[in-house]
Amino acid sequence: MATAEQLIALKGASVASLPSTATVLEAAQLMNDRHIGSVLVIDRNRLVGIFTERDILRRIVAEQRSVATTTLDKVMTRKVAFAAPHTRLDEIRSVMRRKRIRHLPVLHRRRVVGMISIGDLNKADHDGQVETIRYLEQFMSVA
Repeated sequence: MATAEQLIALKGASVASLPSTATVLEAAQLMNDRHIGSVLVIDRNRLVGIFTERDILRRIVAEQRSVATTTLDKVMTRKVAFAAPHTRLDEIRSVMRRKRIRHLPVLHRRRVVGMISIGDLNKADHDGQVETIRYLEQFMSVA
């Protein structure tokens, strides 16, 4: 079974992040520019939170806060679930399902080394199934 480290090697280790002093507007613009659903909040090279589309709905829109003046430290999710590089993808999917989250940072020695989304997991599953189908088709054409 593939690991977080292997998936990150394939998809790339680029992670969108902002400091906790950034505004919600800055985070939303970054997420829109990169077509992503979350931004890691990092202060002094340490992960201190995550800010997601869900946070925008629950903590900004529903509470009628200003996107231009509200900073991430006021509305980010502080308890961030994470994976280690050696974590298997099926374990990551299980954590996401159980915690009802769609983004999981990967940390090595307390440093962010990548991010895995539910979309990344779905693509990995799809690619694996396509490979299996090709193998079976080749096997059957030889037999």
